[in-house]
Amino acid sequence: MPRNINLFTGQWVDLPFEQVCALAQQWGFDGLEVPVAGDHLDVYRADQDEEYCRWWKNTLARHNLSCYAISNHSTGQAVCDDPIDFRHHGLLSDRVWGAGESDAEGVRQRAAEELKLTARVAAKLGAKTVTGFTGSKIWKYVAMYPPVSADVIADGYEDFARRFNPILDAFDDAGVTFALEVHPSEIAYDYWTTKATLEAVDHREAFGINWDPSHMIWQGIDPAVFLTDFADRIYHVHCKDTKTHFDGRNGRLSSHLPWDDPRRGWTFVSAGLGDADLDGYFRALNQIGYTGPISIEWEDSGMDRLHGAPLALKYAREHVYDLPESAFDSHFSNR
Repeated sequence: MPRNINLFTGQWVDLPFEQVCALAQQWGFDGLEVPVAGDHLDVYRADQDEEYCRWWKNTLARHNLSCYAISNHSTGQAVCDDPIDFRHHGLLSDRVWGAGESDAEGVRQRAAEELKLTARVAAKLGAKTVTGFTGSKIWKYVAMYPPVSADVIADGYEDFARRFNPILDAFDDAGVTFALEVHPSEIAYDYWTTKATLEAVDHREAFGINWDPSHMIWQGIDPAVFLTDFADRIYHVHCKDTKTHFDGRNGRLSSHLPWDDPRRGWTFVSAGLGDADLDGYFRALNQIGYTGPISIEWEDSGMDRLHGAPLALKYAREHVYDLPESAFDSHFSNR
């Protein structure tokens, strides 16, 4: 049975939800990954208003779309981050931001409560997974200079576990999983930090990975190895590509240059236009038994999104295969 290919609408929240649904249907997407942002989903209203939930589900149904996952990346970022500052103000709702940096711990606590609420609403709306971020108390030490002790790093993972275990309790109660997008600035941003993060929460079943190869390519991580080694934790998949251009002047940290600046060492591009071996990764997903959707996350500074989204969908459709019913050489064993 063909795998569902969804559109992550995080880059489309400036448009009304119904309009994005119409575009997704027109282009041929099977469903959406919907963020808690814009008018795409109000989790506070959904928690209290059954009519709103019916409208939301009916809007998807009218456009022949499903919803496997809800995203709450922006709010999750504030759960573990230190410091809480002006950057978060642009990410968070007024309800979560409150008094802001003057009440940083209050921001973290309100963000945690919203993630718990998101789990309950996801279950109510029929979504299986919440994708998102965690933030990190220790990301600011990534350069390891000025140096910090191993105890400081260990405390970062302990802080994450202390804050996220109660959130994961709420996910367990709702019967929904949380999928962390392994990503710079998160508690898990590469292979070894992912192992440490899973260990910090004792490999709880509620906590898994939203796998996105685009964040691994520029770091030099093999996304296929990541898939096979963390096979039982791949709860959701983003389809996005990265184009690298290391010319001896630029590097992986991108020199504070904006996206698509030709001086950068890498930039995000539409699926199939970069260095990602997406065909190989899709095959690996079949091999590890992943049955969830492929979610197109369109981020390409050099291409209009109305062109980019259907182009990425076309590429994914052409490279997502059903497994064969039997091996191509199976007839030899029947002789």
